Amino acid sequence: MSARLRHVIWGTLAASALVVSSACGSAGTEETAGTQTQSTTSVAQALPAPVSAARGVVFEDQPFATTAAAGASARKILYGSTSGVDGRETQVSGTVFTPPGTPPEGGWPIVSVGHGTTGISDDCAPSTSPTLLGAMGLVEPLLNAGYVVAVSDFEGLGTPDPHPYLQPDTAAYNVIDAVRAARNIVPDTSDRWATLGLSQGGQASWAAAEKAGEYGDGLEFVGAANLSPAADISPIITSGADVNLSLPQQLLLPYVLEGLSLSHPDLERDDYVHGAFAENYELLSSCLTARAPEKLSLVGKVTPADTRPATDADADRIHGWLSDIALPRGQASGPMYVVVGANDNLILPEWTEAAVARACSDGDVIEFVSRPGEGHADGRAVPGAVQWIQDRFSGVPAPTTCGA
Repeated sequence: MSARLRHVIWGTLAASALVVSSACGSAGTEETAGTQTQSTTSVAQALPAPVSAARGVVFEDQPFATTAAAGASARKILYGSTSGVDGRETQVSGTVFTPPGTPPEGGWPIVSVGHGTTGISDDCAPSTSPTLLGAMGLVEPLLNAGYVVAVSDFEGLGTPDPHPYLQPDTAAYNVIDAVRAARNIVPDTSDRWATLGLSQGGQASWAAAEKAGEYGDGLEFVGAANLSPAADISPIITSGADVNLSLPQQLLLPYVLEGLSLSHPDLERDDYVHGAFAENYELLSSCLTARAPEKLSLVGKVTPADTRPATDADADRIHGWLSDIALPRGQASGPMYVVVGANDNLILPEWTEAAVARACSDGDVIEFVSRPGEGHADGRAVPGAVQWIQDRFSGVPAPTTCGA
């Protein structure tokens, strides 16, 4: 499905959400006093960055058919990476693109792309689509700028493992190991790399920036551009307040629940979804743009009450789990560019701004940009991100808004 149609679907659902939220309100952005509870520490937090000889090893490599990126070489791969949940070795599918022409002196620099949310099942893997389910909109400008581009499907999309949606360590390892895999199949590459991510992929690129120093050993990291990143969505649910998710946030909830359940098997879905939402859970947990007419038919049937935690204790529990995976979780190993749309009603811009403020306090170098009139994952932010990446490869000092 094209990126344009994806945005049309999101836009239609978001427009419907405005009708719903005008009557019911939207998700809270402030934590109510006393809502913080002691949450279960995730396994991923306690694990050191693993080191495996299989990182970036290419197990399968075949031509990838795409109508985009004229003149470029495209390959579909299966490569080695690491689970951020339990540290085991994994195999992850993805794609690698090489620009036409002669590589520059020192080899092609590499950009590892983190794609936006597509879903949680195997058929949601970008490498199943000639357009990468819309992610070619990120790939083509980078190819045109002269970079080898690696796109991880992320663990569990296109492979037998379940997909640990929004588990930041897994996403970071997948992004970094995609760079290693690209170097293994494209001989004329540099060890210099950057990452560009959008939405779910924006969280992945930010997380990769934090892991680039330790897990990314042997590679030279120059920076991360994170567009509409899902850096911290913990404010989406708090206890002591009336939880009213916008419709786009409701559409995200099944993916969040399934992702959290991998680290927290005690999660009970019925504590968080009810009524028409629970009755249509299989439909709502299908790939994002799949069965769009059926999903649109639920507008007006699914209510905010269908996605409220059953009790304050349930709200505290999921809030704690989401806080466990919230970014920042450590200092980034290079500069970052963070962009939000001022009208984003999926990942509220103030959530990301607060995450940036914490990262600045940790010593990160970040240029934060809020773009008026834009919503979630707006493609108009991509050219600026590509230019920011070009400046980092060119050695231009990274600007910062920290302390501004």
